[in-house]
Amino acid sequence: MHVFFTSIGAAGHINPTLPLVRELVGRGHRVSYATDERLRFAIESVGAALVPLPELALPVVNSASHPGDWGTVMRHMMETLIRYQSQIIGDGIIDDYVELQRPDAVCYDNTLTIPGRRAADRVGVPAIALHPTYAANENFSFQSMAESGAGNAPGETGNLFQQMREVGLELADEMGGQAINLFEGPPAPLNIVFIPREFQPAADTFDERFHFVGPSLGARNDDGTWTPPGGGPLLFISLGTSPFNRNTEFYQMCIDAFGDGKWRVALAIGTQVDPAELGSAPPNVEIRPHFPQLDVLRNADIFLSHTGMNSTMESLYHGVPIVAVPQQPEQVANARQIEQLGLGRHLTGRLSPDLIRQAVEDVHADPAVAGNVTDMSRVLQKSGGARAAADAIESHLGARLNP
Repeated sequence: MHVFFTSIGAAGHINPTLPLVRELVGRGHRVSYATDERLRFAIESVGAALVPLPELALPVVNSASHPGDWGTVMRHMMETLIRYQSQIIGDGIIDDYVELQRPDAVCYDNTLTIPGRRAADRVGVPAIALHPTYAANENFSFQSMAESGAGNAPGETGNLFQQMREVGLELADEMGGQAINLFEGPPAPLNIVFIPREFQPAADTFDERFHFVGPSLGARNDDGTWTPPGGGPLLFISLGTSPFNRNTEFYQMCIDAFGDGKWRVALAIGTQVDPAELGSAPPNVEIRPHFPQLDVLRNADIFLSHTGMNSTMESLYHGVPIVAVPQQPEQVANARQIEQLGLGRHLTGRLSPDLIRQAVEDVHADPAVAGNVTDMSRVLQKSGGARAAADAIESHLGARLNP
């Protein structure tokens, strides 16, 4: 069986799929993967063949460069993503590959990658949607979540999901094509959702088309190595890998908050911030562009996180409570879900070293949070991950290929 994957070249979208690809290859299936050439090593290391796509160059605009102007930041991001997908469609890379190779299925990232679903429909092969975050159906959507306030960024009065939808409509009109809906699309016959049903809003409205397999974790061969520091509780701090991680002020507040030595701190600052901007770090604070996140979370006591969905699931899988400092709208939704489920705390308003420190201390000392996180960790570890996803794909395609 030949399964074709396609996704944009972003860690939050690629990482959940890699253990699934490895699992399928281990079962004797052929897997090809269309994504950014820069991810060749990651794709080939799990046994798939890369089908290179053009590089996705996100604009260097973020909450630091446009303080308080979330609408402008997200509009730049969405315009870039929509035009990128239009370029792929125009170049015909995915259409031509699916037409020539006739894979048994196209697994496409439902959040962003429209060309995959389009190619599958055009050629008439099964389309399988991969959801790295919340799934949408006829009863629940990102739009409805935003209307309830869950998707609005701090300090932003407008509905950013609605703004993103409007950008898609405007650009589609300019290009003379069909509107591109970045977040919802009609449900595929099979949907693999990399979160547990227990974390999904309106979970009881999702039918047998949706398989909530939880996080798909596995070794990342390019993550580097890390040795846990000794002495004191361990705090992991990261704002993820998107352009929104350029936040020198936040990193400096964290150093000021935890520089007294009680906490051992692993501080990931991304590649957009020069460590020299932060001055000399105290001995208990280790600063890197990035850490091998799964290794750190196996040892962490608290995760001070942007609450991207991958990071959220990885933290909860390892039983680590979260103090949430979301940087973009869907992360705000995750942060609120974390707080509502008693899995940590969502920081809002203007931050300060004292506020950050107190939130971390409070969450670390809260037995109710500890119990809730332990329960959620058990749920995640029993969800099935890559094996459950591969089982669902094989079962679905077996039924389609052998009616």
